[in-house]
Amino acid sequence: MNTLIPIYETICNRIAAAARRSGRDPEAVRLVAVTKTHGPETVRDAVDAGMDCFGENKVQEAAWKIPLAPACAHWHLIGHLQSNKAKQAVRLFETIHSVDSAKLFDTLEAAARQSGTRPEFYLEVNVSGEPSKYGLTPTALPQVIEHILMYSQALTLTGLMTMAPFNPDPEKARPFFAALRHLRDAQMSRFGIDLPHLSMGMTGDFEVAIEEGATDVRIGTALFGSRPKLSALRPPQDADTTSGIL
Repeated sequence: MNTLIPIYETICNRIAAAARRSGRDPEAVRLVAVTKTHGPETVRDAVDAGMDCFGENKVQEAAWKIPLAPACAHWHLIGHLQSNKAKQAVRLFETIHSVDSAKLFDTLEAAARQSGTRPEFYLEVNVSGEPSKYGLTPTALPQVIEHILMYSQALTLTGLMTMAPFNPDPEKARPFFAALRHLRDAQMSRFGIDLPHLSMGMTGDFEVAIEEGATDVRIGTALFGSRPKLSALRPPQDADTTSGIL
């Protein structure tokens, strides 16, 4: 028996309940199943359980995992992206959640034009102001959006992303999620653009995030349990798992 099925059903029920509490359609919320350090067999079980959207934190991990996973899976990059991984990222991922500067956008845009890919992306915003977190400051966001609207051809900006400070009480995250929603709404009004997606909320606080407008919730531990060590999952170094991807 696929043990992920009842776990997935429980998470889906919690997502639906949170959406309804805020007067939203549960179908408007996308579960991004975070498979960081889990192997392709976990992705296969997740697909069999009904999941179809997966999040990875690192490009180099995704590069060997994605070719071994079911072809029907949709892949999102949710972790910090270094510019030297841009060429791989635009080929591997349909959506990139973590664009945090105009410079990174320019690098991704050039890579996407060269590769002929057209991924969507979100701008990551550090609404909490924590120095340990990546992301644009709220005050820098309009200038970066203006730059993107001027130069974007291959990439499409469709939303914003944030991470709330860790706190065992999910209610403590609510002001940060609300702040991102207000910030998104302000940019749509200012620039006359549509930003339909808000990527916010993880295992400990996704229900609050949904109540505040999240469209993408990034859930790993609640689905798959504690993460194994990545070194135990990597294929042999001579295994050709990235042919045609890198």
